[in-house]
Amino acid sequence: MYLAGSMDVLSLDVVDVGVSNYGNAEEVDCFRNHVDEIYLKVDKLEQKVNEIEQFYLTTTKKQVKAPKGSSSVKDKEKEKHVPSFKKQQLEASRREAAASKRMQDLMRQFGTILSQITRHKWAWPFMQPVDVEALDLPDYYEVIDKPMDFSTIKNQMEVKDGTGYKNVRQICSDVRLVFKNAMKYNDDRSNVHVMAKTLLKKFEEKWLQFLPKVTEEEKRREEEEAEAQLNMQLAQEAAHAKMARDLSNELYEVDMHLEELREIVVQKCRKISIEEKRKLGAALSRLSTEDLSKALAIVAQNNPGFQATGEEVDLDITAQSDTTLWRLKFFVKDILEVQGKNQASMVDNNNSSNNNNSNNKRKKEICDALAKTAKKKSKNPTS
Repeated sequence: MYLAGSMDVLSLDVVDVGVSNYGNAEEVDCFRNHVDEIYLKVDKLEQKVNEIEQFYLTTTKKQVKAPKGSSSVKDKEKEKHVPSFKKQQLEASRREAAASKRMQDLMRQFGTILSQITRHKWAWPFMQPVDVEALDLPDYYEVIDKPMDFSTIKNQMEVKDGTGYKNVRQICSDVRLVFKNAMKYNDDRSNVHVMAKTLLKKFEEKWLQFLPKVTEEEKRREEEEAEAQLNMQLAQEAAHAKMARDLSNELYEVDMHLEELREIVVQKCRKISIEEKRKLGAALSRLSTEDLSKALAIVAQNNPGFQATGEEVDLDITAQSDTTLWRLKFFVKDILEVQGKNQASMVDNNNSSNNNNSNNKRKKEICDALAKTAKKKSKNPTS
């Protein structure tokens, strides 16, 4: 039998398996149900894989360099000390509440400075919003983009619905705006301009004395937020690492289940005919070097003495057991189906490129060996 002499397509379907020992269709349906269950499980596993991949693709945190000599065992021990994601969220809420309380305390202390400025004898022009009608200032809103006064600042400091000032710097900015608006609208030599300039200078002096407290709190909050972000990232990584390990175990179980089903099916399969062996040999010759090596490895599984990696491979298709032949047939069918789907794109690539000479040479050597052996055996065919 000349294995490489025919290019017949190897076909295989549920009927072609020809299981001879099934008592009835119920047993076939049972196997189909098992396969359906596996497909559903694989779909769920794929969703988990996508979730894990998406997590690591969108991670922008700087990678922490692992110390030399670290191992997966050390990583697992580390994960035990990483708080859970929910615990991190609760901790973040408590930290935010504490930081907000500290900022409120700073704002109350800043209120003391504000009181000193507003009690100054020159502060009266800035206590209420500018009455443009009473003062006959028709162009005021054309000059001043954002009017500001101390009564508005006080109201914003006392609001409780979350729309008020979030930090001291926001209040400081509005205090400066009060005086700068007055200096911008009024002439340099006017009384209001001089009063505003004088009070702004006094305010800046007091602000410089108060500023260290503000910067200290801001630095503390920045450090806490950075630490919280890192802890949250570690918690997410620990959760996804556990998910990946669980996923690996589940995939292993699915693989074992499929192997068990395939073994049962192979054991119950009918004998393969001489014609089918011929088609199988022809199909083997169509495999890539990598896939052909895998096919030879299947033969070696049930033939410990078979040399699948030698320079010359001596394979007698007719001497193989039906179990091995069915395994080969299943394998070749799967490979050829994939090749068929990619055939269109592969044709263009094969016509425009010839960079796989070394692989083709190896494939030719293996196929020649198969054909040579099969040719010898074809002179004395066995039934």
